[in-house]
Amino acid sequence: MITEHDTRFLDLAARHALRAFGRVEPNPLVGAAIVRDGRLIGLGHHRRFGGAHAERDALEDAARRGEDVRGATMYTTLEPCASPGKQPPCTEAILKSGIARVVFARQDPHPSKGGGAAWLREGGVPCDQSNASALATGISAPFVKRTVTGLPWVIAKWAQTIDGRVATRTGESKWISGDVARRRVHRLRSRVDAVLTGIGTVIADDPMLTPRGVPIIRTAARVVADTDLDIPPDAAMVKTAHEVPTLVACDGELAGSAIMARRRADLERSGVKVVPVLPADNGRGIDLRELLKTLLEEHDIATVLVEAGPGLLGTLFEQDLVDEAVVYIAPMLLGDELAKSAAVGRIAESLTSAKRLNLWRVKSVGGDVELVYRAPRV
Repeated sequence: MITEHDTRFLDLAARHALRAFGRVEPNPLVGAAIVRDGRLIGLGHHRRFGGAHAERDALEDAARRGEDVRGATMYTTLEPCASPGKQPPCTEAILKSGIARVVFARQDPHPSKGGGAAWLREGGVPCDQSNASALATGISAPFVKRTVTGLPWVIAKWAQTIDGRVATRTGESKWISGDVARRRVHRLRSRVDAVLTGIGTVIADDPMLTPRGVPIIRTAARVVADTDLDIPPDAAMVKTAHEVPTLVACDGELAGSAIMARRRADLERSGVKVVPVLPADNGRGIDLRELLKTLLEEHDIATVLVEAGPGLLGTLFEQDLVDEAVVYIAPMLLGDELAKSAAVGRIAESLTSAKRLNLWRVKSVGGDVELVYRAPRV
């Protein structure tokens, strides 16, 4: 049975866990709260990759407060791990601590780390899964997806007018969103493993796609989907490839052809890593699913932020490759039917053809509205 405490303290644990976004991946974001008689006596989260897990961090916090955790309830966003890795198993620490009950939001799908709930129950500690907090369940979704599918977590970002336009008919888009929203985008760039864009955006805007004016949590690689290896040698990303990791994904056969040998060699001398990818089944561009799989398997890229034009975004949505959409709505309306939409390339003759997303979070940001959506499968 879901209780008021389940919702309150799982939410609290999840908000605490979000502080480590960008610091723990590819590990999951995890938070934990220890409660007795409705009173918080310990709070922790997984702070960095390889560091103490949330449950142990919460136990240590309770000790610093001088609190006795025996008989208390622990709320955690992910099932406590059952086997050692970089850290000893959390189930072991929980059993030794005297915690009387554990409530967790999501089961751990990892083949070697899962099963902590059963271990706790065998040790005499009741352990229940609760869906009381959508936030607590949702923050583990990127880790669950990577574990189950072998694909990174994909976040699409764009700014639009009230009537859903991302640029004027002439392509003008600077700036639809305000300063606060743009700063949040830079912050997001500083926490992901890669920023993906298309060759059309590179040619049109010559972007750097690097975070500015915010603390750098991790340096994101720039990834360009460029089927025919058309990226200009004087593009800003090429000229800075020795400073910021830059990958250009192109048709695998083309990449290995003699006619492209010189162009590829020039790019590689500039510091660009050329990533050969199979062509899409429909013959239009590269296989984006294969690209995402390659990014995770060969380049340890666990989170991908997409900042691209409507063509690439439309294809990603069509192939169900977008897990999360961060949309900034500005208080302006164009009313021009030829202004640019966020995504194109799909055929949707009825509303049943629409790609539906679930609203996950809403926030007012300096006059704009930030909407975060997630795919229903997440």
